[in-house]
Amino acid sequence: MELKDQLMQQIDRERLPKHVAIIMDGNGRWAKERGKPRLFGHQSAIQSVREVSEGCAEIGVEYLTLYAFSTENWNRPLAEVSGLMNLLAQTIRNEVSTMNKNSIKLNAIGDLQSLPKANYDQLMQALTDTSHNTRMTLTLALSYSGRWDLTQATRHMAEDVKSGKLEPETISDKTISSYLSTAGIPDPELLIRTSGEERISNFLLWELAYSELYFTPKYWPDFRKADLYEAVLNYQQRERRFGKTSEQVTTK
Repeated sequence: MELKDQLMQQIDRERLPKHVAIIMDGNGRWAKERGKPRLFGHQSAIQSVREVSEGCAEIGVEYLTLYAFSTENWNRPLAEVSGLMNLLAQTIRNEVSTMNKNSIKLNAIGDLQSLPKANYDQLMQALTDTSHNTRMTLTLALSYSGRWDLTQATRHMAEDVKSGKLEPETISDKTISSYLSTAGIPDPELLIRTSGEERISNFLLWELAYSELYFTPKYWPDFRKADLYEAVLNYQQRERRFGKTSEQVTTK
């Protein structure tokens, strides 16, 4: 029996994280160690996306969010950005049939209007083509940052207060969540970051308030189902207290 199958059998399906978020890091360093250009690392990472998406769907995770392209990534060399946009278009085009086969719904968050028009149009078409799927929602964070999302949410709330649609005294944490691009999606219980870096890098700043953080030194292009299952098993060994004591959690 393969390691991934052994690990999958150990997972408690009653204690799964409903939502897993991943910062896919290390593509460039992975390529550099092999004497290849950075884009080669991004191309090689497609298999990791496929495996993790399938792995989450297979064990019953309902939401998977991948940090695919941050607002800061626009500052990378033009050739790399152009290559990433082309790769995004190609991947979406190639994977729609697989997502439909596995009943995976594609979603996207971020400043999507900043994407090149061809990429934006293709993304919108993919969202439509997979909108009927119900097994899992795969969200791509594109041209996204947590601060951008909080800024746009605050701006929209201010506009609604000004127009009389929203009373300031009624604003709660639920109100703020409803104005974010992740509205309607539960907060992640588990955040995974690859490559050994141990920070959240402006990703889901509001939503990660009570997430369990899991860091692995493995570069994203090497991340496979077995690695995902190890992260889930690690999550299941933790006690989720949300500010309560251990005694309160175990006796509720």
